[in-house]
Amino acid sequence: MTARRELSILAHRIGAAVSLFVKDIGHGLLVVSHNTLALIGFAVLAVGLIFASQADMRHRVEAEVYGWLDSRQGARAEAEGNSLFGLTEPDAISRAVAADPKALPRQQAAVAMWLAKRYKVAPEPISRLVQEAWVVGQRARVEPTLILAIIAVESSFNPFAQSSVGAQGLMQVMTRVHDEKYQAFGGSLAAFDPITNLRVGVQVLKECIRRGGSIEEGLRYYVGAANLPDDGGYAGKVLTEHELLKAVAGGQPAPSKPRELANPAPASDDKVALLN
Repeated sequence: MTARRELSILAHRIGAAVSLFVKDIGHGLLVVSHNTLALIGFAVLAVGLIFASQADMRHRVEAEVYGWLDSRQGARAEAEGNSLFGLTEPDAISRAVAADPKALPRQQAAVAMWLAKRYKVAPEPISRLVQEAWVVGQRARVEPTLILAIIAVESSFNPFAQSSVGAQGLMQVMTRVHDEKYQAFGGSLAAFDPITNLRVGVQVLKECIRRGGSIEEGLRYYVGAANLPDDGGYAGKVLTEHELLKAVAGGQPAPSKPRELANPAPASDDKVALLN
């Protein structure tokens, strides 16, 4: 009995010793892990503070990371046989000259939809131009329907139109003559930006009307026919389109293809330098 008791006591002591040993090891590991996590946290905080205080370093690292990711993406695209994959640009929509016609006031929406149907162009870019014509027209005290009528006759709403004498864009402005007006928009190449061309064109139109003393005479100046026997019917075409657009804006029915404008064409290539 004594031997058994001694063995039992010994076994109990060994178990207690092992349990204490395991607890000590566990506690030590916990302390070490806490210290390690604390060190990592301090390191992350230190790096964060350095990056926050050195914007240039942060931007440089970000650029390098993005560049690396882009190159990896491009390499993968080439491997898959799609070399245009790397040319995606999610922000490209910000350059689009477009507006939802449903978001326009009733008058503007009616004009936009009529022009879109009349000139076989998408209603969204036409809506944006109509919207701009109303804003610019109000500031310049020029009827927006007159601005749109000039665009219709001059370019049929083609923002890349160019005559043989250098009249460019929606309103066929003589860029080389009015290049200083484009400086506020970044230079003469802005002539092919629809909104910029419209704004510059309205400036030119306003000057022409002031010189001519009336809208009709101003249109003769605009087309470069002020000193000619006639303007080839230009003013008549613009004013006819103007009246149609006014009717549409006023809610009156207008023919979808008026006989006078069944085949609209840009202004004559005889257009000369304006306001020289």
